[in-house]
Amino acid sequence: MKSIIPAAGLGTRFLPATKCSPKELLPVLNKPVIQYVVEEALEPEGVDGVVIVNSHEKPQIEAYFAEDAEFEAMLRERGKDALADAVHEAGALPVSFVYQDDPKGLGHAVYCAKDQMDGDPFFVLLGDYFVPDRQMCVDMATVSAAHNHASVIAVAPVPADQVSRYGIIAGECVESLPGCNATGEEEGAVWKVTGLVEKPAPEDAPSHLFIVGRYLLSPRIMDLLATQGTGAGGEIQLTDAMERLLEEEEMYAVVVDPDKGCDTGTPAAWAATNARMALANESEAAAFKEALGRDVKLG
Repeated sequence: MKSIIPAAGLGTRFLPATKCSPKELLPVLNKPVIQYVVEEALEPEGVDGVVIVNSHEKPQIEAYFAEDAEFEAMLRERGKDALADAVHEAGALPVSFVYQDDPKGLGHAVYCAKDQMDGDPFFVLLGDYFVPDRQMCVDMATVSAAHNHASVIAVAPVPADQVSRYGIIAGECVESLPGCNATGEEEGAVWKVTGLVEKPAPEDAPSHLFIVGRYLLSPRIMDLLATQGTGAGGEIQLTDAMERLLEEEEMYAVVVDPDKGCDTGTPAAWAATNARMALANESEAAAFKEALGRDVKLG
């Protein structure tokens, strides 16, 4: 099976930095954001490749994942074997590309990869967020296997006064860890999804669980996307096709802790993620603190 990573967006939140360099290649420490997402996408058992939905305007992403034997040889000649190994590792990842040159929404981006899926279930990982321990998609695959290989989405709790910002699930908790709270909104709980509500008013929200940006989807979703009309923003929305899928197939949600992932969707979040990853890296933490200077307080 494959994983899909949509990456055709313009990265307008990071302009002017993204005028010439895609936001997906912005570094977190010494690796670009998209490499962390690709590595996470390959973690579940059975995933043997990643399809990046790219734009022809962003050839730099393809160049990054291409093998470059000449550059590697030059590094080795200079005694920089560790760097050569890191460059080789990126080029050896099983990544392929399809194109979405006319941005028509997330549903359309996913559908652009249809011919690469071979009629199998597939993951979708949004690229503005990555999980360093790579376990979120693994847990989703486990839930899917326990429920007859149904579609599974990752969800997380959000305060009641913020539900109107997100897509919220409706349903019921069918599995919860012993000793957890009665609402079923704790990490590890599993819900059977009965509906998806886009940006509900707080008093109308069927739960406080929002979709995090990790999906494990039935191949049937591709057939539905083929006939999916435009929705919010005049775009083809993946959520709309998922609502139609619910009429035919079961769908589950696993509650995750979003703080175990790293947000890179805004300049502030990207900067904070670099700080967080540096502090968590034994070889980088001391140098990072020193580089910040004595006047900066770290909690």
